[in-house]
Amino acid sequence: MIPGIGTAVNVVTVLVGTVLGRLLGNRLPVRTRDLVTDALGLVTLLIAATSAVAVLDPALSVRVGDSAPMLIVLGSLVLGGIVGSLLRLEQRVESLGGWLQRRLSGETGSAERHRFIEGFVVASLLFCTGPLTILGSLNDGLGNGADQLFLKSTLDGFAAIAFASAFGWGVAAAAITVFVVQGALTVVGMLLGDVLPDAELAAITATGGLLLVGVALRLLRIREIPVADLLPALLVAPALVALAAALH
Repeated sequence: MIPGIGTAVNVVTVLVGTVLGRLLGNRLPVRTRDLVTDALGLVTLLIAATSAVAVLDPALSVRVGDSAPMLIVLGSLVLGGIVGSLLRLEQRVESLGGWLQRRLSGETGSAERHRFIEGFVVASLLFCTGPLTILGSLNDGLGNGADQLFLKSTLDGFAAIAFASAFGWGVAAAAITVFVVQGALTVVGMLLGDVLPDAELAAITATGGLLLVGVALRLLRIREIPVADLLPALLVAPALVALAAALH
């Protein structure tokens, strides 16, 4: 199978889901659209929980010790958050969303602009921080098939319908993020020649699960956590595993 086909399918499902969501969303009252967003937030919490439990993965405990996994996730979020804050990632992502909104939709009203940006940011984070993004893209690049990305594409397509009914065309712009992030990871997989060790992958998955909790809190309108500022934690996590393993 051609490397990258999984990402291409994922981009298409996001775009198709957005179109369907817009066609459906225009026929739904605001209250119903808010309820759809709440439901998606609850499902995101479920996905986050299934990812976060990777902190209990036996491979991680064997590699770094029983007490270290929680500290590794904590350290990843703190250090990654500091880096992301200094780089102003959240602000840059929002600025990108605003630029795309002006280029793609032509709407200039502040309410519509905020809705577009929120849809772009939240959809991008949900589509690109899950374990299937990392595992699927790497395996696709390694020539192991794109089955995981096909599964992710199906989930993202349904999520895009729900997102687009609530947030509008900003969700379609998230297809660009999917293409860039998953495409880059696929290239990394082609260069690595092998998947990450189980311990490092477990740390990334657990950390990504907590990032999804932040996404869910935004969807549920509980707190606007700047999740984009925490994205460097996904890079810090495997580094801390290697450091803890060396000291163990």
